Amino acid sequence: MHIVDQVEFDYIAAMQTAAAMCVAGAGVMLLGIAAARRQIAKARGLDKILALTNTCVGVPLAVFGALHLFGPQFVANIVPRYMPARMFWVDFVGAALIAAGVSIAANVGVRWSGLLFGIMMFLFVAMIHLPGAIAQPHNRIIWTIVFREMSFGGAGLILAGYPAVGRVFVTAAMLVFGVEHFLYPTGLPGVPLVRQIPAWVPGREFVDYVTGAALLVGAASVLFQRNTRTVLTVIGGWMLLLVLVIYGPVLLGALWESSLPAQVERINYFADTLLFTGAILALAGASSARG
Repeated sequence: MHIVDQVEFDYIAAMQTAAAMCVAGAGVMLLGIAAARRQIAKARGLDKILALTNTCVGVPLAVFGALHLFGPQFVANIVPRYMPARMFWVDFVGAALIAAGVSIAANVGVRWSGLLFGIMMFLFVAMIHLPGAIAQPHNRIIWTIVFREMSFGGAGLILAGYPAVGRVFVTAAMLVFGVEHFLYPTGLPGVPLVRQIPAWVPGREFVDYVTGAALLVGAASVLFQRNTRTVLTVIGGWMLLLVLVIYGPVLLGALWESSLPAQVERINYFADTLLFTGAILALAGASSARG
């Protein structure tokens, strides 16, 4: 009876985690759109996509923050063992991510929230992800996570007003991910991790090739300073389309699955790709029209 009760408790806890992540993301999305509505209305052409930058960054931070607060069992093992009061850091990071997500989406105090978020991401890389990648130098997934987290940190620095530093990390991620799309052409596009594009998506390899080529072109436009703002805005728009038409259905499908860890995983995939999209758009917004 005790075992049954524990299983039921774990099921409810995981279900609450997935629900909290979705609610937090939806709430910050509404906040971000409301805060950007005038900018969206005044913008012309591709600049309407750029007006969504802060929302694309803020929403995933709220999702990740809710995961830390409502599903600490999913992230507690990531905290380095040498850190004292490990559960405190799980809760602290969760609260900090939600606060940063609200600040960035509402466009209030972004200089500080972006800076602190960026520093947090680079601390995660230095303390958690990079040591793991060095220990497993042939593990593609861990290295992908290293570049993913650095691009997130770069986005924070760009929003904080340090584009010269942030663009290095976002551009590096575009280069690495662009190549990976050609090497593994059936993985979910954007941030190429383990999960594959669903079979119901037509032209799966074509989608990955287009995404990979776009990311490489975007990186080249930054390196050679050619039409960077326009090129990156178009790529950000393509990425946002992928989030809506591929990751959205994947997320909704996961919410009806019996495997709650799968729900949390796919919510994370959605949020990861949306945040990478925000990083690209942030770099586009910080670039001049000529590059």
